[in-house]
Amino acid sequence: MTMETDAVKQINRENLKKNKIQVSNTKKPLFFYVNLAKRYLQQNTEIELSALGLAITTVVTVAEILKNSGFANAKRILTSTVRMKDEAKGRLVQKARIEIVLEKGEKFETLMNQRPAAVQEATENGKVENKQ
Repeated sequence: MTMETDAVKQINRENLKKNKIQVSNTKKPLFFYVNLAKRYLQQNTEIELSALGLAITTVVTVAEILKNSGFANAKRILTSTVRMKDEAKGRLVQKARIEIVLEKGEKFETLMNQRPAAVQEATENGKVENKQ
């Protein structure tokens, strides 16, 4: 019985890794993470956005953009602190951590299938060849 439970836990951990986006405090633009989250939501019913320290702002902003535009709904928000070694100072420090679990919004598929207004208008005016 324990082996089955361990196997189920391992499968759950592997599935979680497939739909987890760890946001770092790099120079990647905000919409890189927004678009990545949309792609992950195409393949999964829910995703987890995760960040430490200064990257928390980016995760919250990405989640709000997805929620406000109808792509996702917030399912769970977890906050905690983690102890990490500060390489520069050589000591342990506490870092804030956030995990936001989002589920696919009701309008997700409709929104993903819509083309941007500028592309739609150009296509209708014959400026862009329609390849569909």
